Amino acid sequence: MNYPSVGKLISYLQRINQKEVTALLKPYGIGGGGNHSYLLAILATPGLNQDQLTHLVKFDKATTTRSVKQLEEAGYIERRVNEHDRRSILWYPTEKGKAFEPTLRQILADFNFRLTAVLTEEETKQLEDLLTKIYESKLKNDENPSKSR
Repeated sequence: MNYPSVGKLISYLQRINQKEVTALLKPYGIGGGGNHSYLLAILATPGLNQDQLTHLVKFDKATTTRSVKQLEEAGYIERRVNEHDRRSILWYPTEKGKAFEPTLRQILADFNFRLTAVLTEEETKQLEDLLTKIYESKLKNDENPSKSR
């Protein structure tokens, strides 16, 4: 039997993940496109500028612009002018964003539990370790392309 490649399987799972997480967060006005990743980053590190945020969540600048706009319009984050560089905008969670954090984390934890429910605890740990190994290797290769296979 022919199975899809590892890359294709990861891609399939990512699309399923995005679709389901987007549906779970829709009632809260979070939207799709990984908006929850931006909110979590801003909650963890208030005062990030847009470039820092883009680098941290590993999306492109256009996606970052769309996501912060949606989160700001929904009242989860707010922009403040950087006191050290008046041209720069810094992003902070609002009280609404802070209050939503436990709910968001629970939604994501429940989703992750359902995603891995077919695996044993040992298999889940092994999968996490293997995916982390691939991810870290890819990051190193992207930073130093001459060392890739």
